[in-house]
Amino acid sequence: MRAEPRLHRLGARGTGVAGAVLVLHGGQETSTAPAAPWQPAYVRMIPFARDLGRAPGVAVWQLCNRTRGWNAPALDPVADARWALDRLRDAYLDVPVVLVGHSMGGRVALRVADDPAVAGVCALAPWTPEGEPVAQLADRTVLIAHGDRDRMTDPALSYTYAERAKEVTGAVARVVVLGEGHALLRRYREWTRLVRRFTLGVLGVAEVDREIAEALAKPAPAGLRVPV
Repeated sequence: MRAEPRLHRLGARGTGVAGAVLVLHGGQETSTAPAAPWQPAYVRMIPFARDLGRAPGVAVWQLCNRTRGWNAPALDPVADARWALDRLRDAYLDVPVVLVGHSMGGRVALRVADDPAVAGVCALAPWTPEGEPVAQLADRTVLIAHGDRDRMTDPALSYTYAERAKEVTGAVARVVVLGEGHALLRRYREWTRLVRRFTLGVLGVAEVDREIAEALAKPAPAGLRVPV
């Protein structure tokens, strides 16, 4: 295991930063094999990081974990994400942060949302098993997006997770990406637009997207089954 995770930095730097994004990749339930930036789980998130890095005033940090696994009870990727958030705060004091994660990375993003810098979470096809905690989402803005053909992480579980999260913070929406599986490839343009619209609005560097704002404000179940 590497001593520290790796960070790839894109976008704005220095005094020009108005908001920051931490991008988190997926993985496996159990594996102590090293994670690497050429592995599919990491590569899948590069287009999201690059797209967000083009936005004025937005610093984007893409995290490469030490290991590929969730590895309970150690929760290696959770520790890695908190390590990265500490460094984000040191680099950009008082700027809001949005977490963008896929699969296991979505679970990590939701878990570390209690960090004081975090304003919002965008969880793509997240791994949200029964009993996953939601209390840490208080006062956060949360978007969950899941393909209706996903066979790796269960869309039904992300729905019940979103229901419980809605009791903690009213600003929760869940989008169903029709015809999409777990890899986010069939409708990659729609995934990219969705992440951009949500993230830039939460960071305050662009106008809040009207459709997303309406979904966030809707009660369950309407706001948790928004088709795209």
